[in-house]
Amino acid sequence: MNKIEEKCISKGVRLTDQRKVIAEAMSASTDHPDVDELHKRVNKVDKKISIATVYRTVKLFEESGIVEKHDFKGGKARYEESPDEHHDHLIDINSGEIIEFVDKEIENLQNKVAEKLGYKLVDHKLELYGSKIKK
Repeated sequence: MNKIEEKCISKGVRLTDQRKVIAEAMSASTDHPDVDELHKRVNKVDKKISIATVYRTVKLFEESGIVEKHDFKGGKARYEESPDEHHDHLIDINSGEIIEFVDKEIENLQNKVAEKLGYKLVDHKLELYGSKIKK
């Protein structure tokens, strides 16, 4: 059983056979697929799964806190399994590659900025966009 299936069970989300295929494809993803890419992947397993089913399932998973939606520049929403630990993203504007990272200095700086402005930071999202430096 994959992690998304486990999260569905723990949150009481019913898993049909088609939802299991979608959950497996999402759990196996090492990138942040959009719905079209996810549909291509699940169709390799089950040709009967429609794009509408993928959209509905991803929306259900998102509303249940099982996956996270990202609206990175480029127009299409991308998804990833809700992480157990916080991380930020660096997006290559040329290739579209999405790199996940954690940086303690950035985390500390964000807290210091919030405190300086009279706030306690409760959540944040950091997306950096760049192009690879040619050596």
